Amino acid sequence: MRLYSLWLIVPVLAVILVARDDDGWRTASREPAGIAPDPMVTDEAVLQVYGASAYGWRGWFGIHTWIAVKPEGASRYTVYDVVGWRVNHGQPALRVYQDYPDRYWFGSRPQLLLDRRGAGVEQLIEAVDQAAKRYPWANEYRLFPGPNSNTFPAWIGLQVPELGLELPVSAIGRDYADTAR
Repeated sequence: MRLYSLWLIVPVLAVILVARDDDGWRTASREPAGIAPDPMVTDEAVLQVYGASAYGWRGWFGIHTWIAVKPEGASRYTVYDVVGWRVNHGQPALRVYQDYPDRYWFGSRPQLLLDRRGAGVEQLIEAVDQAAKRYPWANEYRLFPGPNSNTFPAWIGLQVPELGLELPVSAIGRDYADTAR
């Protein structure tokens, strides 16, 4: 390959890496995807883990993961996730809040990675909540190698092995959870 060809390829690759096909994260969809059961109709306990392509160029390589739970009879879901920008604003990376469990992750449709419902799920939900309260990196975030958004569900999976949670390879940062076993 000739040297002048490299001078053409490098700028094109740079543009591709920073280009976005929308107006940015502020306008990217955060609508519910319609995957989770409606809490107003479904009385049983539900515990789900979701993953969606990370925002921007990171989504070419990795996903963002989160956990959603609905105790038996509850009318809303509680979502557990870790978000890095919160640390930059003096807030904990770990957030626990009531929300739709299956929102698009800034334009990326979520995929259901784990779905537990019915008998025995109440105990799993309690175990997840207790483990979340002990999460060692609740106030920390580092994109690589972690702790990041994928470290949290991986750590929960280690603390609550009966979940049977195995995150995909694209959940970069999941292996960081092994450091605090």
